[in-house]
Amino acid sequence: MLFPDIRQLGGCDAVILANGEPPRHEVPLRLLREAPFVCCCDGAICQCERADAVVGDGDSLPGWARTRCSSILHQVTEQDDNDLTKATRYCLSRGFRRIVYLGATGLREDHTLGNISLIVRYRQEMGVEPVLATNHGWFVAAKGDADFASFPHQQVSIFNFGCSHIGSTGLRWDSYAYRSWWQGTLNEAATDRFSLQADGDYLVFRTYEAK
Repeated sequence: MLFPDIRQLGGCDAVILANGEPPRHEVPLRLLREAPFVCCCDGAICQCERADAVVGDGDSLPGWARTRCSSILHQVTEQDDNDLTKATRYCLSRGFRRIVYLGATGLREDHTLGNISLIVRYRQEMGVEPVLATNHGWFVAAKGDADFASFPHQQVSIFNFGCSHIGSTGLRWDSYAYRSWWQGTLNEAATDRFSLQADGDYLVFRTYEAK
């Protein structure tokens, strides 16, 4: 399987905009602008010029938004899942599986870690093809052997979610089954593609710019 450069993604089914750091880089801004369907997590509607749905428990939704967005508001009061997961379930109910997540990092660090790790769950349990884009780069969830479009000196980080083996070609430093997340950070692509050979799930982060 080839994971393309996000700039050659070829579109998505929906964008879910979370209520974290707003998109500022040209790549996430373009993804938001060109999305065929935009689903906001609660208060994220305050930083979004257009939305097709607003989903969440309503705790960060201002009064004016409840009134203005009443026709597209889908309030889910259960607290077993966070708003990002509630929005994901809503998008799945609409038949959307290729989902780009924006605004899911920044601000509170605990929310950032939780949201990033969730895209592994979405791939494993829900069949989502997730991409989580920030203002610096993007995460994809992968399993097993995979190829990744890249470019020389692109910064690459790999986060292990249960693999007992991770090998690589095309990276500056050989990969292995990292026991701690920090061990897989700050690698670097050598050419226009790198490959990972693994026996489980993992996350890959690639930067928009070369170092």
